[in-house]
Amino acid sequence: MKSHFEIHSRFRNGIFLLSIFLFLILIFFSFRSINEQEQLEIAEVKELSKQAVSLYASKSISKREYKLRPFNPNFLNDYKGYVLGLSPEELDRLYTYRSKNNWLYSISDFQKVTGVSDAVLKNISPFFKFPDWVSKRKTKRKQHKIFRKTFYQKLDLNTVTIQELEKEVNIPGFVAERIVGYRNKIGGFAHDIQLKDVQGLYDYHRKKILSGYTVKKGKQIKKVNINTASINELIAIPYFDFETALEIRDFIKKYGEISDFEELGKIDGFYLEKIDRIALYLTLK
Repeated sequence: MKSHFEIHSRFRNGIFLLSIFLFLILIFFSFRSINEQEQLEIAEVKELSKQAVSLYASKSISKREYKLRPFNPNFLNDYKGYVLGLSPEELDRLYTYRSKNNWLYSISDFQKVTGVSDAVLKNISPFFKFPDWVSKRKTKRKQHKIFRKTFYQKLDLNTVTIQELEKEVNIPGFVAERIVGYRNKIGGFAHDIQLKDVQGLYDYHRKKILSGYTVKKGKQIKKVNINTASINELIAIPYFDFETALEIRDFIKKYGEISDFEELGKIDGFYLEKIDRIALYLTLK
């Protein structure tokens, strides 16, 4: 048994040297592994640094993108309205006005439509930029004076034709058609002010029409008492639909009789832009 475990001195020296060699190889690969790990960590740090720089750059670009620049208030969106400090109600009034193909031509138009406060308007109005054709349009208005005729010299607005509006007043054909079409729809104009209800008719054209035409034989309107009118009577008025009629009746039941048409503005969603035309069909007593 002893002979199997005895090793010659040369073999022992060889085994010793082999052990040293293997130990050195183990140390070498250990240091190499540590070095590779450090290089990986350095690479990760560099990558994270690049990502941080990229995020910072994108944030800077984002800030530059949202920096307030001059804009056309006719195309104000929800985000920019929020940045400017407009309330949802003020934005809704603007969108309702624009949905009817109406345009803003000045800072005063913007405030009139939205109802924004003077303080807010003072801060945001320097960024308003209306297109060149608006300023040209204003200049053109000043250059062309409208000579008004007397009531007896004017022709009847309820009998004017599309062709006359085109040739005599120089109104675009499609707008002239809308005027006559709306007149037929309501059974004839009762007052000159009802021209305001014609879609796409600018104030300049409206004033030009009224310089030569007026309502002479107006539609006879039987006014109804808003405080006692039935739902059907209210619906018969061109400016009221069924929902609006119900809201008016509910408002009167809750708060009592209306003593001033301006009180209708307290009804949610009711705008007073057309109150002067609505008053043609109503009385308070």
